[in-house]
Amino acid sequence: MFTVDEYLASIKMNLAQHADVLVHNLKVIAEATFAPDVELLDFSAFIEPSRHDLSIMFFSMDREANEVFEEAGTMGFAGSKSMLDEAVYYHVTPKQADDFDVFHEENEEILIEQERQLFADWFSSCWQQAGGDRVKLPAYFNVHDEGETFDLKRRIWMDEEEKWD
Repeated sequence: MFTVDEYLASIKMNLAQHADVLVHNLKVIAEATFAPDVELLDFSAFIEPSRHDLSIMFFSMDREANEVFEEAGTMGFAGSKSMLDEAVYYHVTPKQADDFDVFHEENEEILIEQERQLFADWFSSCWQQAGGDRVKLPAYFNVHDEGETFDLKRRIWMDEEEKWD
């Protein structure tokens, strides 16, 4: 009933439906002037696997892994901002739920890695469309609590801790 290729193709197609909203929101970030304390841009995807949706938040950070907040009298943007809210990346009918769960569990090792890569490739493409390559600050994309981050400039995965160096 389910195949890995069809599942991944469906995710790709569903993500594409949310690209315009994401690109629009990323343009706001890419064109922003940041507060002097902002040293890197961090985009985190929060995935809700039971609903097959993801939300993406932007955080302005310093090199000590602290979020930088706007302060009175300081010029430039600092803080966090939602980039995408509860975007459905896969549709499963209630009738299919049990079969899908079996499929996903049987293919979990392959799927989790490939899902993460699909999210990163899609986000990276949207970031480029939004003009993100012109942003001088380092910028990263990650799936919350996964331990690795995607460097949007070099387009490679790296250990989460390396971005703070």
